[in-house]
Amino acid sequence: MILTIARKELRTLFNSPLAWFILSAVTLCLGFSFLQRLDDYLQMQAKLLQLANPPGVTELVAAPTVALAAAVFLFAVPLLAMRMLAEERRQQTLTLLLSAPVSITEIVLGKFCGLMMMLLFIVAIVISMPIMIMGTTPLDWGLLASMATALILLGAGFAAISLYASSLTRQPIVAALLGFGMILIMLLAGETLGDNLDQYGWPYLAALVQVFSPLLNFEPLGKGLIDSYAISCGLLLMTLFLILTIRELDRQRLRG
Repeated sequence: MILTIARKELRTLFNSPLAWFILSAVTLCLGFSFLQRLDDYLQMQAKLLQLANPPGVTELVAAPTVALAAAVFLFAVPLLAMRMLAEERRQQTLTLLLSAPVSITEIVLGKFCGLMMMLLFIVAIVISMPIMIMGTTPLDWGLLASMATALILLGAGFAAISLYASSLTRQPIVAALLGFGMILIMLLAGETLGDNLDQYGWPYLAALVQVFSPLLNFEPLGKGLIDSYAISCGLLLMTLFLILTIRELDRQRLRG
């Protein structure tokens, strides 16, 4: 049932002009950035050859493009997720969905998986850009895989947060603003709060706060470092907001 709901949500996304606009804008933005970085790399290639261990195209071209994609997700994911539950409530079809012979957990996971399929498509576009030039220059496949994992994990966290925001209101625009606001607060306040707690002698609490710091969890993987704690924090953030979404829908079901 989860896959059935996921396919339905993915089909709904691809039938939406907004999703195609976001997909086109993201592709154009990232494609232009990649080509610009590649041009800069080619211009300074002669200087790089003079270094003993020069950075390659993966570090100088692919890594900045992936970092830009992470920033683009901040805006794109709340917009893609805003209709998933808010629109159901606004059109009064959420009650029918909750009364169907399917659990709330399956509904939430199905919608989450549908959104993740769209995000995986975007990640595939980003990673395919450096792969297209692998015949002309060697690539760091380990770093490329690590960056793809970081982007997927970041997108999963953003998707869970945005889905929760969509469950709180019946207005899609409000849901998008809520999702964007929650993600932005975590990005801006999470690292600062963690550093302050660490300085005041609360290392364990600072480590717990990292769960709510998506950027801190993205950075090591984005640099090719397999940090199991950062991966765990990213998964915990995703799980927490999926649970909050399930509980919110259950509360709405009980209220009728």
